[in-house]
Amino acid sequence: MLQISLAAEKIGSIFGLPITNSLLATWLTMAVLIIFSWAATRNLTMIPSGIQSLAEVLIGGLYDFFTSVTGEKHIKTFFSLVASLFLFIITANWLGLLPGFGTIGFFHGEEFVPLLRGATADLNMTVGLAITSVLAIQYYGFKILGFHYRTRFLNFESPIMFYVGILELVSESSKVISFAFRLFGNIFAGEVLLAVMAFLMPFIIPLPFLMMELFVGFIQALVFSMLTAVFLNVAVSHGEAHA
Repeated sequence: MLQISLAAEKIGSIFGLPITNSLLATWLTMAVLIIFSWAATRNLTMIPSGIQSLAEVLIGGLYDFFTSVTGEKHIKTFFSLVASLFLFIITANWLGLLPGFGTIGFFHGEEFVPLLRGATADLNMTVGLAITSVLAIQYYGFKILGFHYRTRFLNFESPIMFYVGILELVSESSKVISFAFRLFGNIFAGEVLLAVMAFLMPFIIPLPFLMMELFVGFIQALVFSMLTAVFLNVAVSHGEAHA
């Protein structure tokens, strides 16, 4: 019987802290990125080849793309954040499509508990990423614009500006929900779709859906990181426009 759980399943604990299958997938995602970074940078040469060449093309392409989003002025400040978000999310999304995710596990009573579950198919992870993104926007706002950035939310120049500031505060808070549920909903729905198709027709039929989920995983990573870059640019431009 096919079983679908909205929440990540607990597979163990360390010093009393629960370990879920999505947390295990998160550690696997981190390990993949760390190993890739180490392999790409351990023997740097002026004429790159192999994995160093792949890494330079990837990072260079991301740098050019995010420069087109934020402009030249602040890209060096923002790039490490938005590129890290993109690389982590796309790696987590694509790892969740590998054979074994959701299918290899153990039975706890009559319930099957998969050993691995896509990291971004867990709402806890996507909320964490969303909070990180929104807090980073505020951090860079204050870092670049100084104390003047507070006028974006607390502006007593007039009743209208005060009301606009409250709306800005509500808008920033709502970004956590928007970021988190957009990523979670798309990735979780994709995993459910693949699981259902594999259960009903386990051979050729799921392949087109797998290709579609590869594309969706890429788009969701791009959207999350690109929106973060856009909101970062809007935050620092707010003060510059009123300077």
